[in-house]
Formats: sequence, C-alpha cells, structure tokens
Amino acid sequence: MECTSVNEIKSSQGNLEGRGRRLTTYIAGAKVREYPAEVLEAANRVLVDFLCVSVGASDDAPVRPVRRAVENWNAAGNARIFLGKRTMPPLAALVNGAMAHAMDYDDTHPMGGGHPGGPCWSAALALAEHFGLDEKKTIAAFITGYEIMAKLGGGGVQGVGRSLKRRGFHPTSVFGRAGAAAAASVLMELDEIQIASALGVAATTAGGLLGSFGTHSKPFHAGKAAMDGILAAQLAAEGFVAATHLFELRNGLLDAFIQDRSAEVPPLDFESRWEILGTAFKPYASCRGTHPSIQAARSLAARVAGKKIIKVLAKAHPGAAIVTCGKQNPRTPLDAKFSVYFCIAMGLAGYQVVSSDFTEATLRDPTIRKILPCVQVEAVQGQPPHSAHIDVLLEGGERLHADTDIVLGHPDNPMSWGDLREKFVGLVEPVIGSKKCAELYEAACEFGRPGSLQKVMGLLQPVREGPGKCTAN
Repeated sequence: MECTSVNEIKSSQGNLEGRGRRLTTYIAGAKVREYPAEVLEAANRVLVDFLCVSVGASDDAPVRPVRRAVENWNAAGNARIFLGKRTMPPLAALVNGAMAHAMDYDDTHPMGGGHPGGPCWSAALALAEHFGLDEKKTIAAFITGYEIMAKLGGGGVQGVGRSLKRRGFHPTSVFGRAGAAAAASVLMELDEIQIASALGVAATTAGGLLGSFGTHSKPFHAGKAAMDGILAAQLAAEGFVAATHLFELRNGLLDAFIQDRSAEVPPLDFESRWEILGTAFKPYASCRGTHPSIQAARSLAARVAGKKIIKVLAKAHPGAAIVTCGKQNPRTPLDAKFSVYFCIAMGLAGYQVVSSDFTEATLRDPTIRKILPCVQVEAVQGQPPHSAHIDVLLEGGERLHADTDIVLGHPDNPMSWGDLREKFVGLVEPVIGSKKCAELYEAACEFGRPGSLQKVMGLLQPVREGPGKCTAN
C-alpha cells in the first residue's frame, strides 16, 4: 500500500490552479501594494462603523455568553476584547466579531459577500495589537481580507452569496473565514504555500445556517469566522497542510454548497475594481433586506399618524423574503430585526428604527400591534434589492403610496461622514462617555497615522464606574 508523505503533499501545493493562484498571489502581494487614497478612506469608514456597532453592542444579550465563555478560559495574550480583558488573538476576534454583528447594524456588501467589516477588522486588530504591528500593515491586512471576502461571495442576485442564501447558508459565515484568514496571513507574513493552506482550512471549516437568524447564533457567525480565520493562518504557519483546490469552480466549496452549479461565479478580478468602495452602511438596526421597506414606511409616518390603517401592501425584492418575510409576529427584539412586517409597522408608527428602538416595550407597542396584522408583503421577481414600494389604505378610502428607489446607505445613495458620525455618537457615547467617544471617533477616522492603533485600543479598555468596578466584566 502506497502512502503520500507530507513533503509530497507540500510539493503538490506549488501546482495551484487558476483561482487558488489568484487568491494566494493577491494576498502575498499585500506587503508591497499601494492603496489609493479613496480606498484607505473607505477602510477608515468601515472601521468607524465597525467600532460604533461593536461598542454599542458590547453588553447585548448575544455578546455576554460569548464574552463569559472566553474569559473563563483565562487564555493569556495581548489582544484586547473591546471594553474587556486581554486574551489570545483568536478569542479576542471571536468576541469582538460577535459584538460587531450583534445588532445587525454593521456594514454590508451589496453584491452578496455579506458583512466584511466584522470578521476582517476583528482579525486584523486582534493580531496587530498582539504582535505590536503598525497601522500601515494593519490597514493593508484588513483591505486584503475585505477584497477576498467580497470577491468570493460576489456576483449580485445570481451570484455566489445570494445563491448561498437561497440554499440556507449565511455568506458572512462562509466567506468571513476566508477574509479573516487572508488578513491574518498578511499580518503573519505567510508565504504563498502557507497562504494556500490557510485558505484551505478556512474553506473546510466554512458554514453557518440562515435558520439561525433571529438568535444569538447569527452574530456568533461573524465572530467564529474571525476566530477560524486566525486559527487557519496560525495552523498554516506551523506547517499544517490543507487542500488547496477548495476555491476552484469544481470539486470544492462551491460544488458542496451549490450542488446544481447554478450560481454565476464572477472572475477574481483584482485589477479593475476595489470591492471596498462598494461598501453599504446601515441607517437602520435591522436586517438589510428590511431597509428599503422601512425607508418607504417612515416617509409615510406623519401622514398616517392618528389614522386607522386598513391595509399595507409592500412590494420587495424576493431576497427579502428569504430571511425576513416568515417572521410576521416576532417574539423577541432580536427576532424583530428580521421581520419585514414588524419593521414596516415600526416605520409607519414613526420609529427611527435604530438600535434603541428594538426593545420589549416596542414589541408590545399598541400602535405597532394594530398595524402589524394589516401588513402584506409581495416578493416581486426582478425588483432591485435596494428598492421597495408601499401602498397604505386608510379608513375612509384614502390611499397613500411611497417608493424607495435606492435605499440610504447603498453605494449609489451613500451615508455621509456626518451620517456616520451621528450613528457613531448615538451608539458609543452612552457606553464610554462623550469625551472618549469623540477621541475614539477621531482616532478611527485618522487610522493610519502612527500611534492611532494604540490610541484606538487604549480607548477600548474597560469602562470603570467607580473603585473596583468595570462595566464590561
């Protein structure tokens, strides 16, 4: 019986196929790549958003058990859990990544790659702080991870990420591991053979089910992706040998998850397009599929106030139906974030639909409860995912209509720096106070300047409320 030696397996990794070679070459090139000013600014915008949604969710229900489990391990390391203890990088990334996605308020990539900020920034910051690396290298690692994650999950409506969703898989969880592994590989200076194995580990551990949406597991997906990406790079650095063909078009991850091969897989084009320039940010603290309908509903709130609503018909992209339309009567505030019915009712009732609105009191709000049974949602084939149309029939026969052509936060209707700052202050100031909030915002906006990494992480130490007391612990 013949056996294949580890050296023979390593040797075979030099024969990477087309997509594998494109990925590893791109990741390995991060150390010498020059980044345009607008790309660096886009990375800072994602950092601002990542930090505010993480700090704002630092004590949310999905985060507390993850934080406690990690802290109970007492693992030594120099990576900061935001507003908590230091630990080893994979564990800090696990908690911080879960924080980033806990409110479902974090960045998205409209082409289908999921939420890149959480897995990629969590991995990059944890490793950079642990090893004392500089800001330039940290940003390069983050951008590289973002580009890998977004390109692997891209393609739009018929592309990879959307096809995964239609089959019950969460793209952030599936491709977040690859993005985090890419970021970690840059920071750990892996060579191309090691990078190939790191990506192989990321692929073979990929998973995450849409059925988890509305529970603590969805934000856990982002944290676990960050953790697994770091672990993948660490294993590769120690000589771990993994399959290197798993991101090819055949006999790998795509064939396993999309078995009818129906997805339109975009080429790995790293030359003509920066995916990070297409980042979308969230003005509402709910699943992105609810946003166009929320925006249309909120535009009618003043006109329906005090009037009896007989019927609400919302026309939405079919993708919204995959994760939101089945939750007509959510039972928890977290579940409500994934109910397009409930979010429409909130919008019509005059809510801003920000994080502080998703409470038990909101679930019981009599105004929302009167509107909710009246809401119908029609999934319209061919309708753009960033659009929605709402008709409201009032008692007495009056009809109102509102359209969302391009939802706020989409790259074609972007949130401004002022919008991001308002979101940042609203989430961060109640947690760490106005002075530290302003300092953290400035440090994140200027991330890249020498000392900005240390400044950011220093401001994310535990917030003390008196002698011996710490809100995060």
